[in-house]
Amino acid sequence: QVQLVESGGGLVQAGGSLRLSCAASGRTFSSYAMGWFRQAPGKQREFVAAISWSGGSTDYADFVNGRFAISRDNAKKTVYLQMNSLKPEDTAVYYCAARPGGYIIRNQGGYDYWGQGTQVTVSS
Repeated sequence: QVQLVESGGGLVQAGGSLRLSCAASGRTFSSYAMGWFRQAPGKQREFVAAISWSGGSTDYADFVNGRFAISRDNAKKTVYLQMNSLKPEDTAVYYCAARPGGYIIRNQGGYDYWGQGTQVTVSS
């Protein structure tokens, strides 16, 4: 069992930066692949980024285009999403998710554990 708590969201102007954190509980965090997803108002939840159990592999949605960076600290049981050059269209609730097995995928159906989400609002 893994419990996830996101933090770091907020209101930022276009072009600004935010760093999201996702703190996990449970003894086996290091064996999970982790992902970030987001859901904008009126839209379906979509994949943003994922990182393998070791941090050696990462994957990003095309819209990220080099602006975001996912990382993890297994000793702290925390995964991060550094978001730079934010745009108004990045406004959404951002969720972290954990997938047992350690390998990254984009399909949110493959993630067993989800946080409650943190709101990111980017003003123009």
